[in-house]
Amino acid sequence: MAKWGEGDPRWIVEERSDATNVNNWHWTERDVTAWSTDKLTELLVGCRVERDGASCRLTDVTKLEGEASINNRKGKLIFFYEWVIKASWMGTTAIGIKYKGTLEVANLSDENDMDDLDISVSLCKDEPVTPLLGLMKKEGVERVRKALGEYVTLLKSAFSHGMILPTASGPSHSVDVAPQISTSVPAKAVPQGPQQGSGSTAGVRISTCSFSLKETFLTSPDELYRTFINQEFVQVFTLSAAQVDGCRGGKFQMLDGNVNGEFSELIPEEKIVMRWRFKTWPSEHYATITLLLKGVGNETELRLDSSPY
Repeated sequence: MAKWGEGDPRWIVEERSDATNVNNWHWTERDVTAWSTDKLTELLVGCRVERDGASCRLTDVTKLEGEASINNRKGKLIFFYEWVIKASWMGTTAIGIKYKGTLEVANLSDENDMDDLDISVSLCKDEPVTPLLGLMKKEGVERVRKALGEYVTLLKSAFSHGMILPTASGPSHSVDVAPQISTSVPAKAVPQGPQQGSGSTAGVRISTCSFSLKETFLTSPDELYRTFINQEFVQVFTLSAAQVDGCRGGKFQMLDGNVNGEFSELIPEEKIVMRWRFKTWPSEHYATITLLLKGVGNETELRLDSSPY
């Protein structure tokens, strides 16, 4: 048996807050089958194509068998998915005559490119021959191929969060996938205040607004909570320098100094409240950001409320 400190460094638990999967050496896996089932159904049902007044659309997914997962081994993300899909479609001619048919995808898999997918289209039994079948076999198949490509893109971009952890020596720069979260608000609601150093703002009315956002992450409340208060995690997921003192009253600065503030309230795995500002905002002008975390099965629902401080 090796003496303390002499073992293979790949198996040594370094001094870090979570003490798990150090240096991303061990195999970790995240099951995304349930999310994939819902997302594939959402993307496929309603797919529609038109030509010369005629139209076809997918009305229902009748079979969706398979599985999907994201794996991390030695700091490398591996995506596995394999699906057999059957769907029903309905076509309507320019004069209103309706036809029904089926569509099948036999090999949606990480081993096949989108161009190699085997997508077959047919009419239901006893349906007469119709030009709508040609419409589905050409434009319909391409529309379905595009929807399946969108599923793969979402799988690789939005649901890898937390799979590669920072190491004790600093944030991992091998993170090649990060969640894409839209945090936009209407342009008219964004205040255009004076720049710092442009003079006193005393007596100047500054337009402000409040807004709320909601996102769901395929991770635990604990992991998502630590992503906001742990300096290494913040640096990994913003891909920029940060200073974070993750305690009540602790200061933070992130995105290369463009954002700074202070933690006002911290309830582990449940709530984060902070004073938050862009460096271009008028001096001492802050927003109050409240993050509420709620575990739902193997996912975490995050609600963000922003209001003037």
